[in-house]
Amino acid sequence: MTVVETGSFTAAAERLDAAKSAISRRVATLEDRLGVQLLRRTTRSLNLTDTGRSFYEHSARILADLDEAEAAVLQEHGELKGSLRVALPLSFGVRHMAGPIAEFSQRHPRVSFDLDLNDRRIDLLQEGVDLALRIGRLRDSSLIARKLFDARTVVCAAESYLEHRGVPQTPDDLATHQCLAYSNVADPGRWVYTDSEGVRSHVRVNIALSASSGDFLREAAIEGLGIVMQPTFIAGEKIRAGELVPILQDYEWPTTPAYAVYPPTRHLSYRVRAFIDFLAETFAGVPHWDEECDAANAKHS
Repeated sequence: MTVVETGSFTAAAERLDAAKSAISRRVATLEDRLGVQLLRRTTRSLNLTDTGRSFYEHSARILADLDEAEAAVLQEHGELKGSLRVALPLSFGVRHMAGPIAEFSQRHPRVSFDLDLNDRRIDLLQEGVDLALRIGRLRDSSLIARKLFDARTVVCAAESYLEHRGVPQTPDDLATHQCLAYSNVADPGRWVYTDSEGVRSHVRVNIALSASSGDFLREAAIEGLGIVMQPTFIAGEKIRAGELVPILQDYEWPTTPAYAVYPPTRHLSYRVRAFIDFLAETFAGVPHWDEECDAANAKHS
């Protein structure tokens, strides 16, 4: 199963801490015993045959049943055990997930975490990820999702920039300002907003700098390089500290939902279910960074 999950004998050998030749022999022995070819090997790729896929799926279900049976016994005694492989957005994970994971680990000390902090879209099944936290509209309808919170955005800049260039009075004014854009979106220069009458519109901003890191953009804004539109979970602490000033507060900027997503399987393990429930409990209501950001915004109104 590890060969299939990792996509190669080399990667499987590294994960299992075994020799590549030993892994290859085990697969060959299994194929000889079954009298069928399970894997189609070429110099560049490794693919399951139809029979191999069926065998893999049946084996995965059996192992899941065994894992679930063990977990059920432990659950009866109030104990969870096993590894959780979780994918997290980089900036959000660094800022806001260490505390919740530490609290969950204290409740369930026999659960270990393997975290992938990255803003790329991963294939949960292909990479063996139990669940991911995704902020934004979901594009993969095959995944099961549970909403955790809404991620708001705020437009802000350093006081030094605003003193030098002036404070924009309407979103259209952004076209004549230096703007800092997040490049991991389809159209970084198109900033969408809703006015006080509920009319949704957009402005084509003047991009002075673009980057794939929200943290870098925040720091660039603090240095006075331009105006940035950012999630409050990134910009909030700097707004509270007075290093960034919120602007255009009479307009509503994008809000995107955040979800815990996981692949559809016959069983959802107790530890995955427990962690999702824990995240939903942790982020219930208005996130603390929004409450704090609103209080800071009121000072600038």
